[in-house]
Amino acid sequence: MPVLTKADAVTLSTSLLVWWERHGRGGIPWKLLPSGVSPALGQDLNPYGIWIAEVMLQQTQLNVMLPYWKRWMTVFPTLENLVAASLDEVRLQWQGLGYYSRARRLHEAAQLLVGRPWPRTLEGWMALPGIGRTTAGSILSSAFNASLPILDGNVKRVLARLTAHARPPARDEALFWSWSEALLDPSRPRDINQALMDLGATICTPRSPSCERCPWQPQCAAYASGDPCRWPVTDATKSMPFQVIGVGVVISSAGTVLIDQRLEEGLLGGMWEFPGGKQELGETIQACIARELKEELGIAVTVGEELMTLEHAYSHKKLRFVVHICNWESGDPQPLASQQVRWVRPEDLRNYAFPAANTKIIESLLIKLTQ
Repeated sequence: MPVLTKADAVTLSTSLLVWWERHGRGGIPWKLLPSGVSPALGQDLNPYGIWIAEVMLQQTQLNVMLPYWKRWMTVFPTLENLVAASLDEVRLQWQGLGYYSRARRLHEAAQLLVGRPWPRTLEGWMALPGIGRTTAGSILSSAFNASLPILDGNVKRVLARLTAHARPPARDEALFWSWSEALLDPSRPRDINQALMDLGATICTPRSPSCERCPWQPQCAAYASGDPCRWPVTDATKSMPFQVIGVGVVISSAGTVLIDQRLEEGLLGGMWEFPGGKQELGETIQACIARELKEELGIAVTVGEELMTLEHAYSHKKLRFVVHICNWESGDPQPLASQQVRWVRPEDLRNYAFPAANTKIIESLLIKLTQ
């Protein structure tokens, strides 16, 4: 389907909305009025909760992020509450969601939004940190029923299969945007965008699409081929690099634990962690930890027993963390490769925002210290 005609679009939108009204994901809290009912066509929703949800959903599935959103809205129920919070408090509420730069950008955007009317244009939202075209369109269509398309991963997959598109969607984004826009029901853009996302999330799933329940089965070129999972077409995947990271849980004679805060730039920016670094070729893990702590913190340690080993995958690499208990011997810890360092009591570690892998280290440490 190189071109989506107006007649095609009307047929598809109509059948999609009929399906969605019966089978869509209902009860999404930021899509409802305070009374708990869905808005009528002329009713607006508060953009604040929608904005938070859409940023959380950028890299996270609905069922995973929903508890985080609910906790966030309890702690920061309004834009003003978010503005008044420190970045550390914001990161603590984000802990576990990953892609932590999103939390920093939310906090930055809040400072720009406070005291102003909510933006009503695509350009107004996209001028804020961390907001792209899909997020902006979803916020505006959800809050104000604005006639703006979206193109998240679910929508790309649905459209690629509908058309049996021969190239990866990323190579033809303008075409996919035009298809998404063509499908907009002029009076119900809020609903059609949600219906598209629900179709991709619940029916047209990546590995096991439920074609027998799909409202678009009669028009779907991928279904007609007999093998819908061939789409979307993807570029050849590159092998994912693997690294071993030596981690030192440094304990002082007073029983406090040494942590440092990563620089704001780069992966996991601003998060706290136990110090360590990449194991070099031919280096023992004990030598790696001792070297990294000397280079990063300027301290000498005795590397003791292994606490745990765990593996963690990011979008672009896989890591194995080998964690050892270390005794601090000499040197005043300095943030030579971080923002700051801090000695904290083990029971206070949960008050700091750590990446997911480090939270597992904390749990193992606390268990060990109570034995």
